[in-house]
Amino acid sequence: MPTYTALQAADPDVYRAVIGEMDRQREGVELIASENYISPAVLETMATVFNNKYSEGYPGRRYYGGQEFTDNVERLAIDRAKQLFDAGHANVQPHAGAPANVAMYFALLEPGDTVMGMDLSHGGHLTHGHPVTYLTKIFKFVRYKMKDVETGEIDYDDMRKVALAEKPKIILAGFSAYPRELNYAKMKAIADEVGAVTVADMAHIAGLIAGKALRNPFHDGFDVITTTTHKTLRGPRGGMILSRTEEMGKKIDKSVFPGFQGGPIMQMVAAKAVAFGEALKPEFREYAKQVVANSKHLAKFFMDHGVKLVTNGTDNHLMLIDCVASWGIGGGEVETLLDSIGITLNKNMIANDTRKPMDPSGVRLGTPAITTRGMKEKDMETLGNFMLTAIQNRSDAAAVKKLHEEVKTFCLRFPVPGITAA
Repeated sequence: MPTYTALQAADPDVYRAVIGEMDRQREGVELIASENYISPAVLETMATVFNNKYSEGYPGRRYYGGQEFTDNVERLAIDRAKQLFDAGHANVQPHAGAPANVAMYFALLEPGDTVMGMDLSHGGHLTHGHPVTYLTKIFKFVRYKMKDVETGEIDYDDMRKVALAEKPKIILAGFSAYPRELNYAKMKAIADEVGAVTVADMAHIAGLIAGKALRNPFHDGFDVITTTTHKTLRGPRGGMILSRTEEMGKKIDKSVFPGFQGGPIMQMVAAKAVAFGEALKPEFREYAKQVVANSKHLAKFFMDHGVKLVTNGTDNHLMLIDCVASWGIGGGEVETLLDSIGITLNKNMIANDTRKPMDPSGVRLGTPAITTRGMKEKDMETLGNFMLTAIQNRSDAAAVKKLHEEVKTFCLRFPVPGITAA
């Protein structure tokens, strides 16, 4: 386990917070679908002296000198990313997923152009055109939804109808709370019909695509993929933009720098290279498959016990529970209750939700982090039982406290990479 002796001596307050968070992660269950644990190698790389170096520009084309080693690690990250995703071009400099999407928009659009993306209430992301974002002041967004909430099928007929009427410049596939797999071929056909560029925001499922557990949008002719590099990909917090062609990639590069952001965060670029190298190994494919297997098993467990899941199952790493339909309580109450026994997930809107975003009807949970810790199908049943027992006994403080101790004992059987010593 890391000691952080320099930090302890320099700033005891921050040191105590770090140790507290380490204990929280070791002793609890992380079911937030967008969170994961990185390897000790990735964790170490994030704290290297690359933090000290400014590297505006791209390998071989920097604005400052002294770039021999920064060029090396960025080229490694680029080459590995292209190999992982069968991409023609990769920009590994975006600081996060949202900036990657913003840079992508400005590379491909003019102000006033139209983008078609998934409705937030049906699983989309804020950067796909939610009115609270500044993007909607610059571009016009139109939305598509599920045709059947019971199955999760997208209404591709309505998508085509809206696309023919609105003529979007981009058709955007991707989501933050959608449990099924999209039909990229159908979306590509609609885009070709209206002359739109196809973009997939795969932030949630990048690791599952890299690990061959889910379909790669490039294989269905998509033009661009944006993503985070953490979540299922198990890299450092950051973003990336992949292009099918070098020509499209050059537009993206100019938009990222100097168009939108300054110097890359080089210790994060180096950590991306390490994570991509890990993802190229056969063990990562086994991990990706196990994430989906665990997710499907947990979803079935819940449904077998009368829990209402949005779309009645999952094809990926996440699921949405309708808490009101299942137990007559809101998602916020379920989140708070499970937090009290050491199980962390997040409240979430469900399709056609009649409740407000801060007090929604559902919760979202996923299996990437617990799979990294080595949990398998049988452990999903243990976790499901913990959750159902807590909800059934939510008025019994003693029972909830006892359950918390049981969760802690269970969790300590599964080491957290980079935190628990081997």
